[in-house]
Amino acid sequence: MSLRLFIVSLLSAVLFYLPAQAELSRGEQQEVREIIRAYLVENPELLRDVLTDLAMREEEEALNAALEIARQDEADGLMGNPDGDVTIYEFSDYNCGYCKRVFTALREVLDDDPMVELRVKEFPILAESSVIAARAGLAAQRQGKFADFHTIMMTAVGGITPDSITAAAEDAGLDMKQFNQDMNDPAMNEVLGTNSALARQLDLSGTPALIIGNVVIPGAISAEQIKELVASVRAEQNS
Repeated sequence: MSLRLFIVSLLSAVLFYLPAQAELSRGEQQEVREIIRAYLVENPELLRDVLTDLAMREEEEALNAALEIARQDEADGLMGNPDGDVTIYEFSDYNCGYCKRVFTALREVLDDDPMVELRVKEFPILAESSVIAARAGLAAQRQGKFADFHTIMMTAVGGITPDSITAAAEDAGLDMKQFNQDMNDPAMNEVLGTNSALARQLDLSGTPALIIGNVVIPGAISAEQIKELVASVRAEQNS
């Protein structure tokens, strides 16, 4: 029996026994409770269904709340078309080999589809150098050069060091004085803390992780899979 049918049946049973007056006496209230209790005792699977539906609804509401927070963050690193019709969100760590793999796929999507925007949420979880690099990415975004910095970092070979981060910033054409000031801005810690809290809300424990529409994808996927999800979002938007 569906939840709706259960509710209708339960209300019908209760209403059948209710008196015509608007208010119930204490005895009548007890009678209603007994009717409901007896109904659930006779049909215990219905209570399970109700609790399952409630849990699913609460889970969906929590996901929607987290997605809304993700969409409102203005500190994300930006690539692609900021006026596009589909936005992809990525939780990323510069020390993550799988992030570099999915970056290749994401760059293909951005090259092939001029109406897609990529917003990168720095989520440094693998090493201390990840934190330094994440702060550098946020600093690059402040100068509007995140795409260049991020591409250099994600296509570089070898481990991340302070020297490699500085070299990437210089190659991206950043104002290094401003870059160093922004790197040490305490606000960077707030951004990283917000991203970490959001990842916990989304039950993400690793990188990369993508959000496309209302779909959360933990792990790297191919360019073709990303394009299919983008097409699905567009179809839903146009329906």
